[in-house]
Amino acid sequence: MTNTIPCYHCGLPAVDGDKYNTHVLGIERQMCCPGCQAVAQAIVENGLEDYYRFRTEPGVKADDNIQQTLDQLAIFDEQSIQQDFVVHQGEISEIQLSLSGISCAACGWLIEKQLSKVSGIKQVSVNVTANRALVSWYSDALSLSQIMASIERIGYHPSPFQQEQHEALFQQSHKAQLKRIGLAGLMTMQVMMLAIGVYFDLFGDLEKETSSFFNWISLVLSTPVVFYSGAGFYHSAYKALKAKTVNMDVPVSIALLATYFSGVWATVFEHGQVYFESVCMFIFLLLVSRFIEHQARHKAAQISANMLQYIPLTANLMVEEEIQPTLAKSLQLDDVILVKAGETIPIDGLVLTGHAQIDESLLTGEFYPVDKNTGDTVYGGTINKSGTLTLKVTSQFKYALVNQIARLQEQAMASKPKIATMADQFSQYFVLAVLFFAIGSFTFWWLQGDPDAFWIAISVLIATCPCALGLATPSALSFAMANLNKQGVLLKRSDVLEQLTQVDHLVLDKTGTLTKGEVSISAMYNISALSDTELLQYAHSVEQYSEHPIARAFSSFPVFTQVEDFQFSLGEGVSAKVNQQYVELFAAHSAASKNANVPEQLKDSSIVMRIDGEFVCGFELSDTLRPDVSDMLARLSRKDITLLSGDSQTNVSQVAKRIGISDWLAEQSPQDKLAFVQRLQENEHRVLMIGDGINDAPVLAQADVAVTLGAGADLAKTSADVILLKNALSKLPYLFQIAIRCKQKIRQNMAWALGYNVLVLPLAVSGVLTPWMAVIGMSLSSIIVVVNSVRLLK
Repeated sequence: MTNTIPCYHCGLPAVDGDKYNTHVLGIERQMCCPGCQAVAQAIVENGLEDYYRFRTEPGVKADDNIQQTLDQLAIFDEQSIQQDFVVHQGEISEIQLSLSGISCAACGWLIEKQLSKVSGIKQVSVNVTANRALVSWYSDALSLSQIMASIERIGYHPSPFQQEQHEALFQQSHKAQLKRIGLAGLMTMQVMMLAIGVYFDLFGDLEKETSSFFNWISLVLSTPVVFYSGAGFYHSAYKALKAKTVNMDVPVSIALLATYFSGVWATVFEHGQVYFESVCMFIFLLLVSRFIEHQARHKAAQISANMLQYIPLTANLMVEEEIQPTLAKSLQLDDVILVKAGETIPIDGLVLTGHAQIDESLLTGEFYPVDKNTGDTVYGGTINKSGTLTLKVTSQFKYALVNQIARLQEQAMASKPKIATMADQFSQYFVLAVLFFAIGSFTFWWLQGDPDAFWIAISVLIATCPCALGLATPSALSFAMANLNKQGVLLKRSDVLEQLTQVDHLVLDKTGTLTKGEVSISAMYNISALSDTELLQYAHSVEQYSEHPIARAFSSFPVFTQVEDFQFSLGEGVSAKVNQQYVELFAAHSAASKNANVPEQLKDSSIVMRIDGEFVCGFELSDTLRPDVSDMLARLSRKDITLLSGDSQTNVSQVAKRIGISDWLAEQSPQDKLAFVQRLQENEHRVLMIGDGINDAPVLAQADVAVTLGAGADLAKTSADVILLKNALSKLPYLFQIAIRCKQKIRQNMAWALGYNVLVLPLAVSGVLTPWMAVIGMSLSSIIVVVNSVRLLK
């Protein structure tokens, strides 16, 4: 019979031998499971090894569920599983995780703080708005399962980000919150009715038995509110304390549980005060505020687009010259695929055979198709407008360009603003101060022999509860956002209005933002004997058969009926016989390929037209400006403005000249735009970026404030902080006005909330304020803050 060594922590058999070890009191000790190992490590790390030196019996065995959880997480270390979720960049790996169990910003701060302590972690950033975390780590020092286990240990549940699963988690949390609010609201009304009757003597002089009966009814009604509706506060406080820190839910939990259990004691022994109505009202008000915050976060995350929607699910894989449909994400390097006209390219690749025009507006934001021939690179998510291409796959699905742009966006979001860090630190100090005053008050009055020492401490916790302080900013922001919503302006982040007041530099995209992305004829150069009307009729007669965006510029003009032999030549324009005359339209810069010299009068033309070999006219094409661009720029003229576009030098310079912007840059890639904004920020500028395309997503994420149009790409909306739903640029100056007013209201609210706490604290500490007075004072303080914020609706 084999002798099994007992677990050093709990004493049970360590059946796995030396699988789980911890160094305790200078010796390597064996543990029975990772749970006991984790507990022992925590005891050692916190300098509490004397527990093992002086203990009289083994410790309690750790939760077996930890072992089960770790076994389940181990599957994420499989390379075949990581292939879909993890991006490897040399020795550094990166993943997006969905997080369930997050209730407020303090949760994100706690996860970041605890995870950053893990050896091997390079960076961790929690996006509380989207309930997601971006984690990068050194893969040779740490495994993915260890990272996820570290998050599990502090009470949150991670999983690789998947859009469908993420939405399911939100719906589950949403239903649970509604149930808790519904129960709390219903029970609070009942308990308040009884309390009001007693306080204001509506039932006459109550006998002791009747008063006791009312207390028992209130106890029964309050219990589910305290232990079901209020459970989230206790869980949050427990997670913080477990991580050796405090958050705003710690004093809230202490006040709720202490008030409830003191009420239970007073009810059972029929001696002392009960404040069940205060507990219920407190929980109900806090739950409502958390629910509103939760909904706002979901609205912000709801617009987030899954990048895979831009990639088709299937691809035409060529195997021995036969087409086999296959999943796009299963394509491997050097696979050969076929892409027909009208299809979306499933993955980045190199053109082996064929030629086509590719719509790359998904990536560049520009509406002109790009000519692609043998040897050229094409990108997943772009659309083949004409021709058939045979491609060789040059990158894995997760490294496709659209996914690289999405990762640039996430990395830009990983940098936390200073204001967020300061808020985290302030809230922690505020909570510690509240706990200090409450404990100090209790100790002082208890030493004085005052029987109400406990209630004085409770009054301090309730009176100084940061409800008004907590509402000071959110209430002003909520009403400011409501005002903006009526104007067709949607804010995705609540701190955008504050940041707007600091913006001093505007960066503008061109195509689709300042312009409509629609080609129009801005000038016509006629060097023939024919009239302009006749020439436009000839042009439209040919262009009516073309699918090129340029053809739309001629769509409003009449056509001749006798049109035949239409020809389209990739990169060389269109031609046809119109009324027995050979008509050609082509780009002026491509005339050399036709062995033709463009006349000097037509040099500034975008496209030129020949009839029977003779140049007759040229057309200058331009993108149509949005009608409110000039008004917006005039009202924001005090700020520095830069036009940043991926379009050609000629087109950008024309638009810049028309709207009066002297500072402009053309032919800018997504990386170029991102670098430009980063340089501005390094020079201590606060940048607002306006863009609408997927190519703008990284720079939108990097900007201090990002604005996009309602008609913009979904990924641009994901990165943006502000969405102009009606595509009205004229609303941007109004947004700045509201931001200034909102900042004023926030200052007024903060002054009142802090002033109230300063005034009420001496009253609570001195015992003048009872718990029910503290609840009423807290409520009135909150109401004053809200009423002041309502004025932002005007």
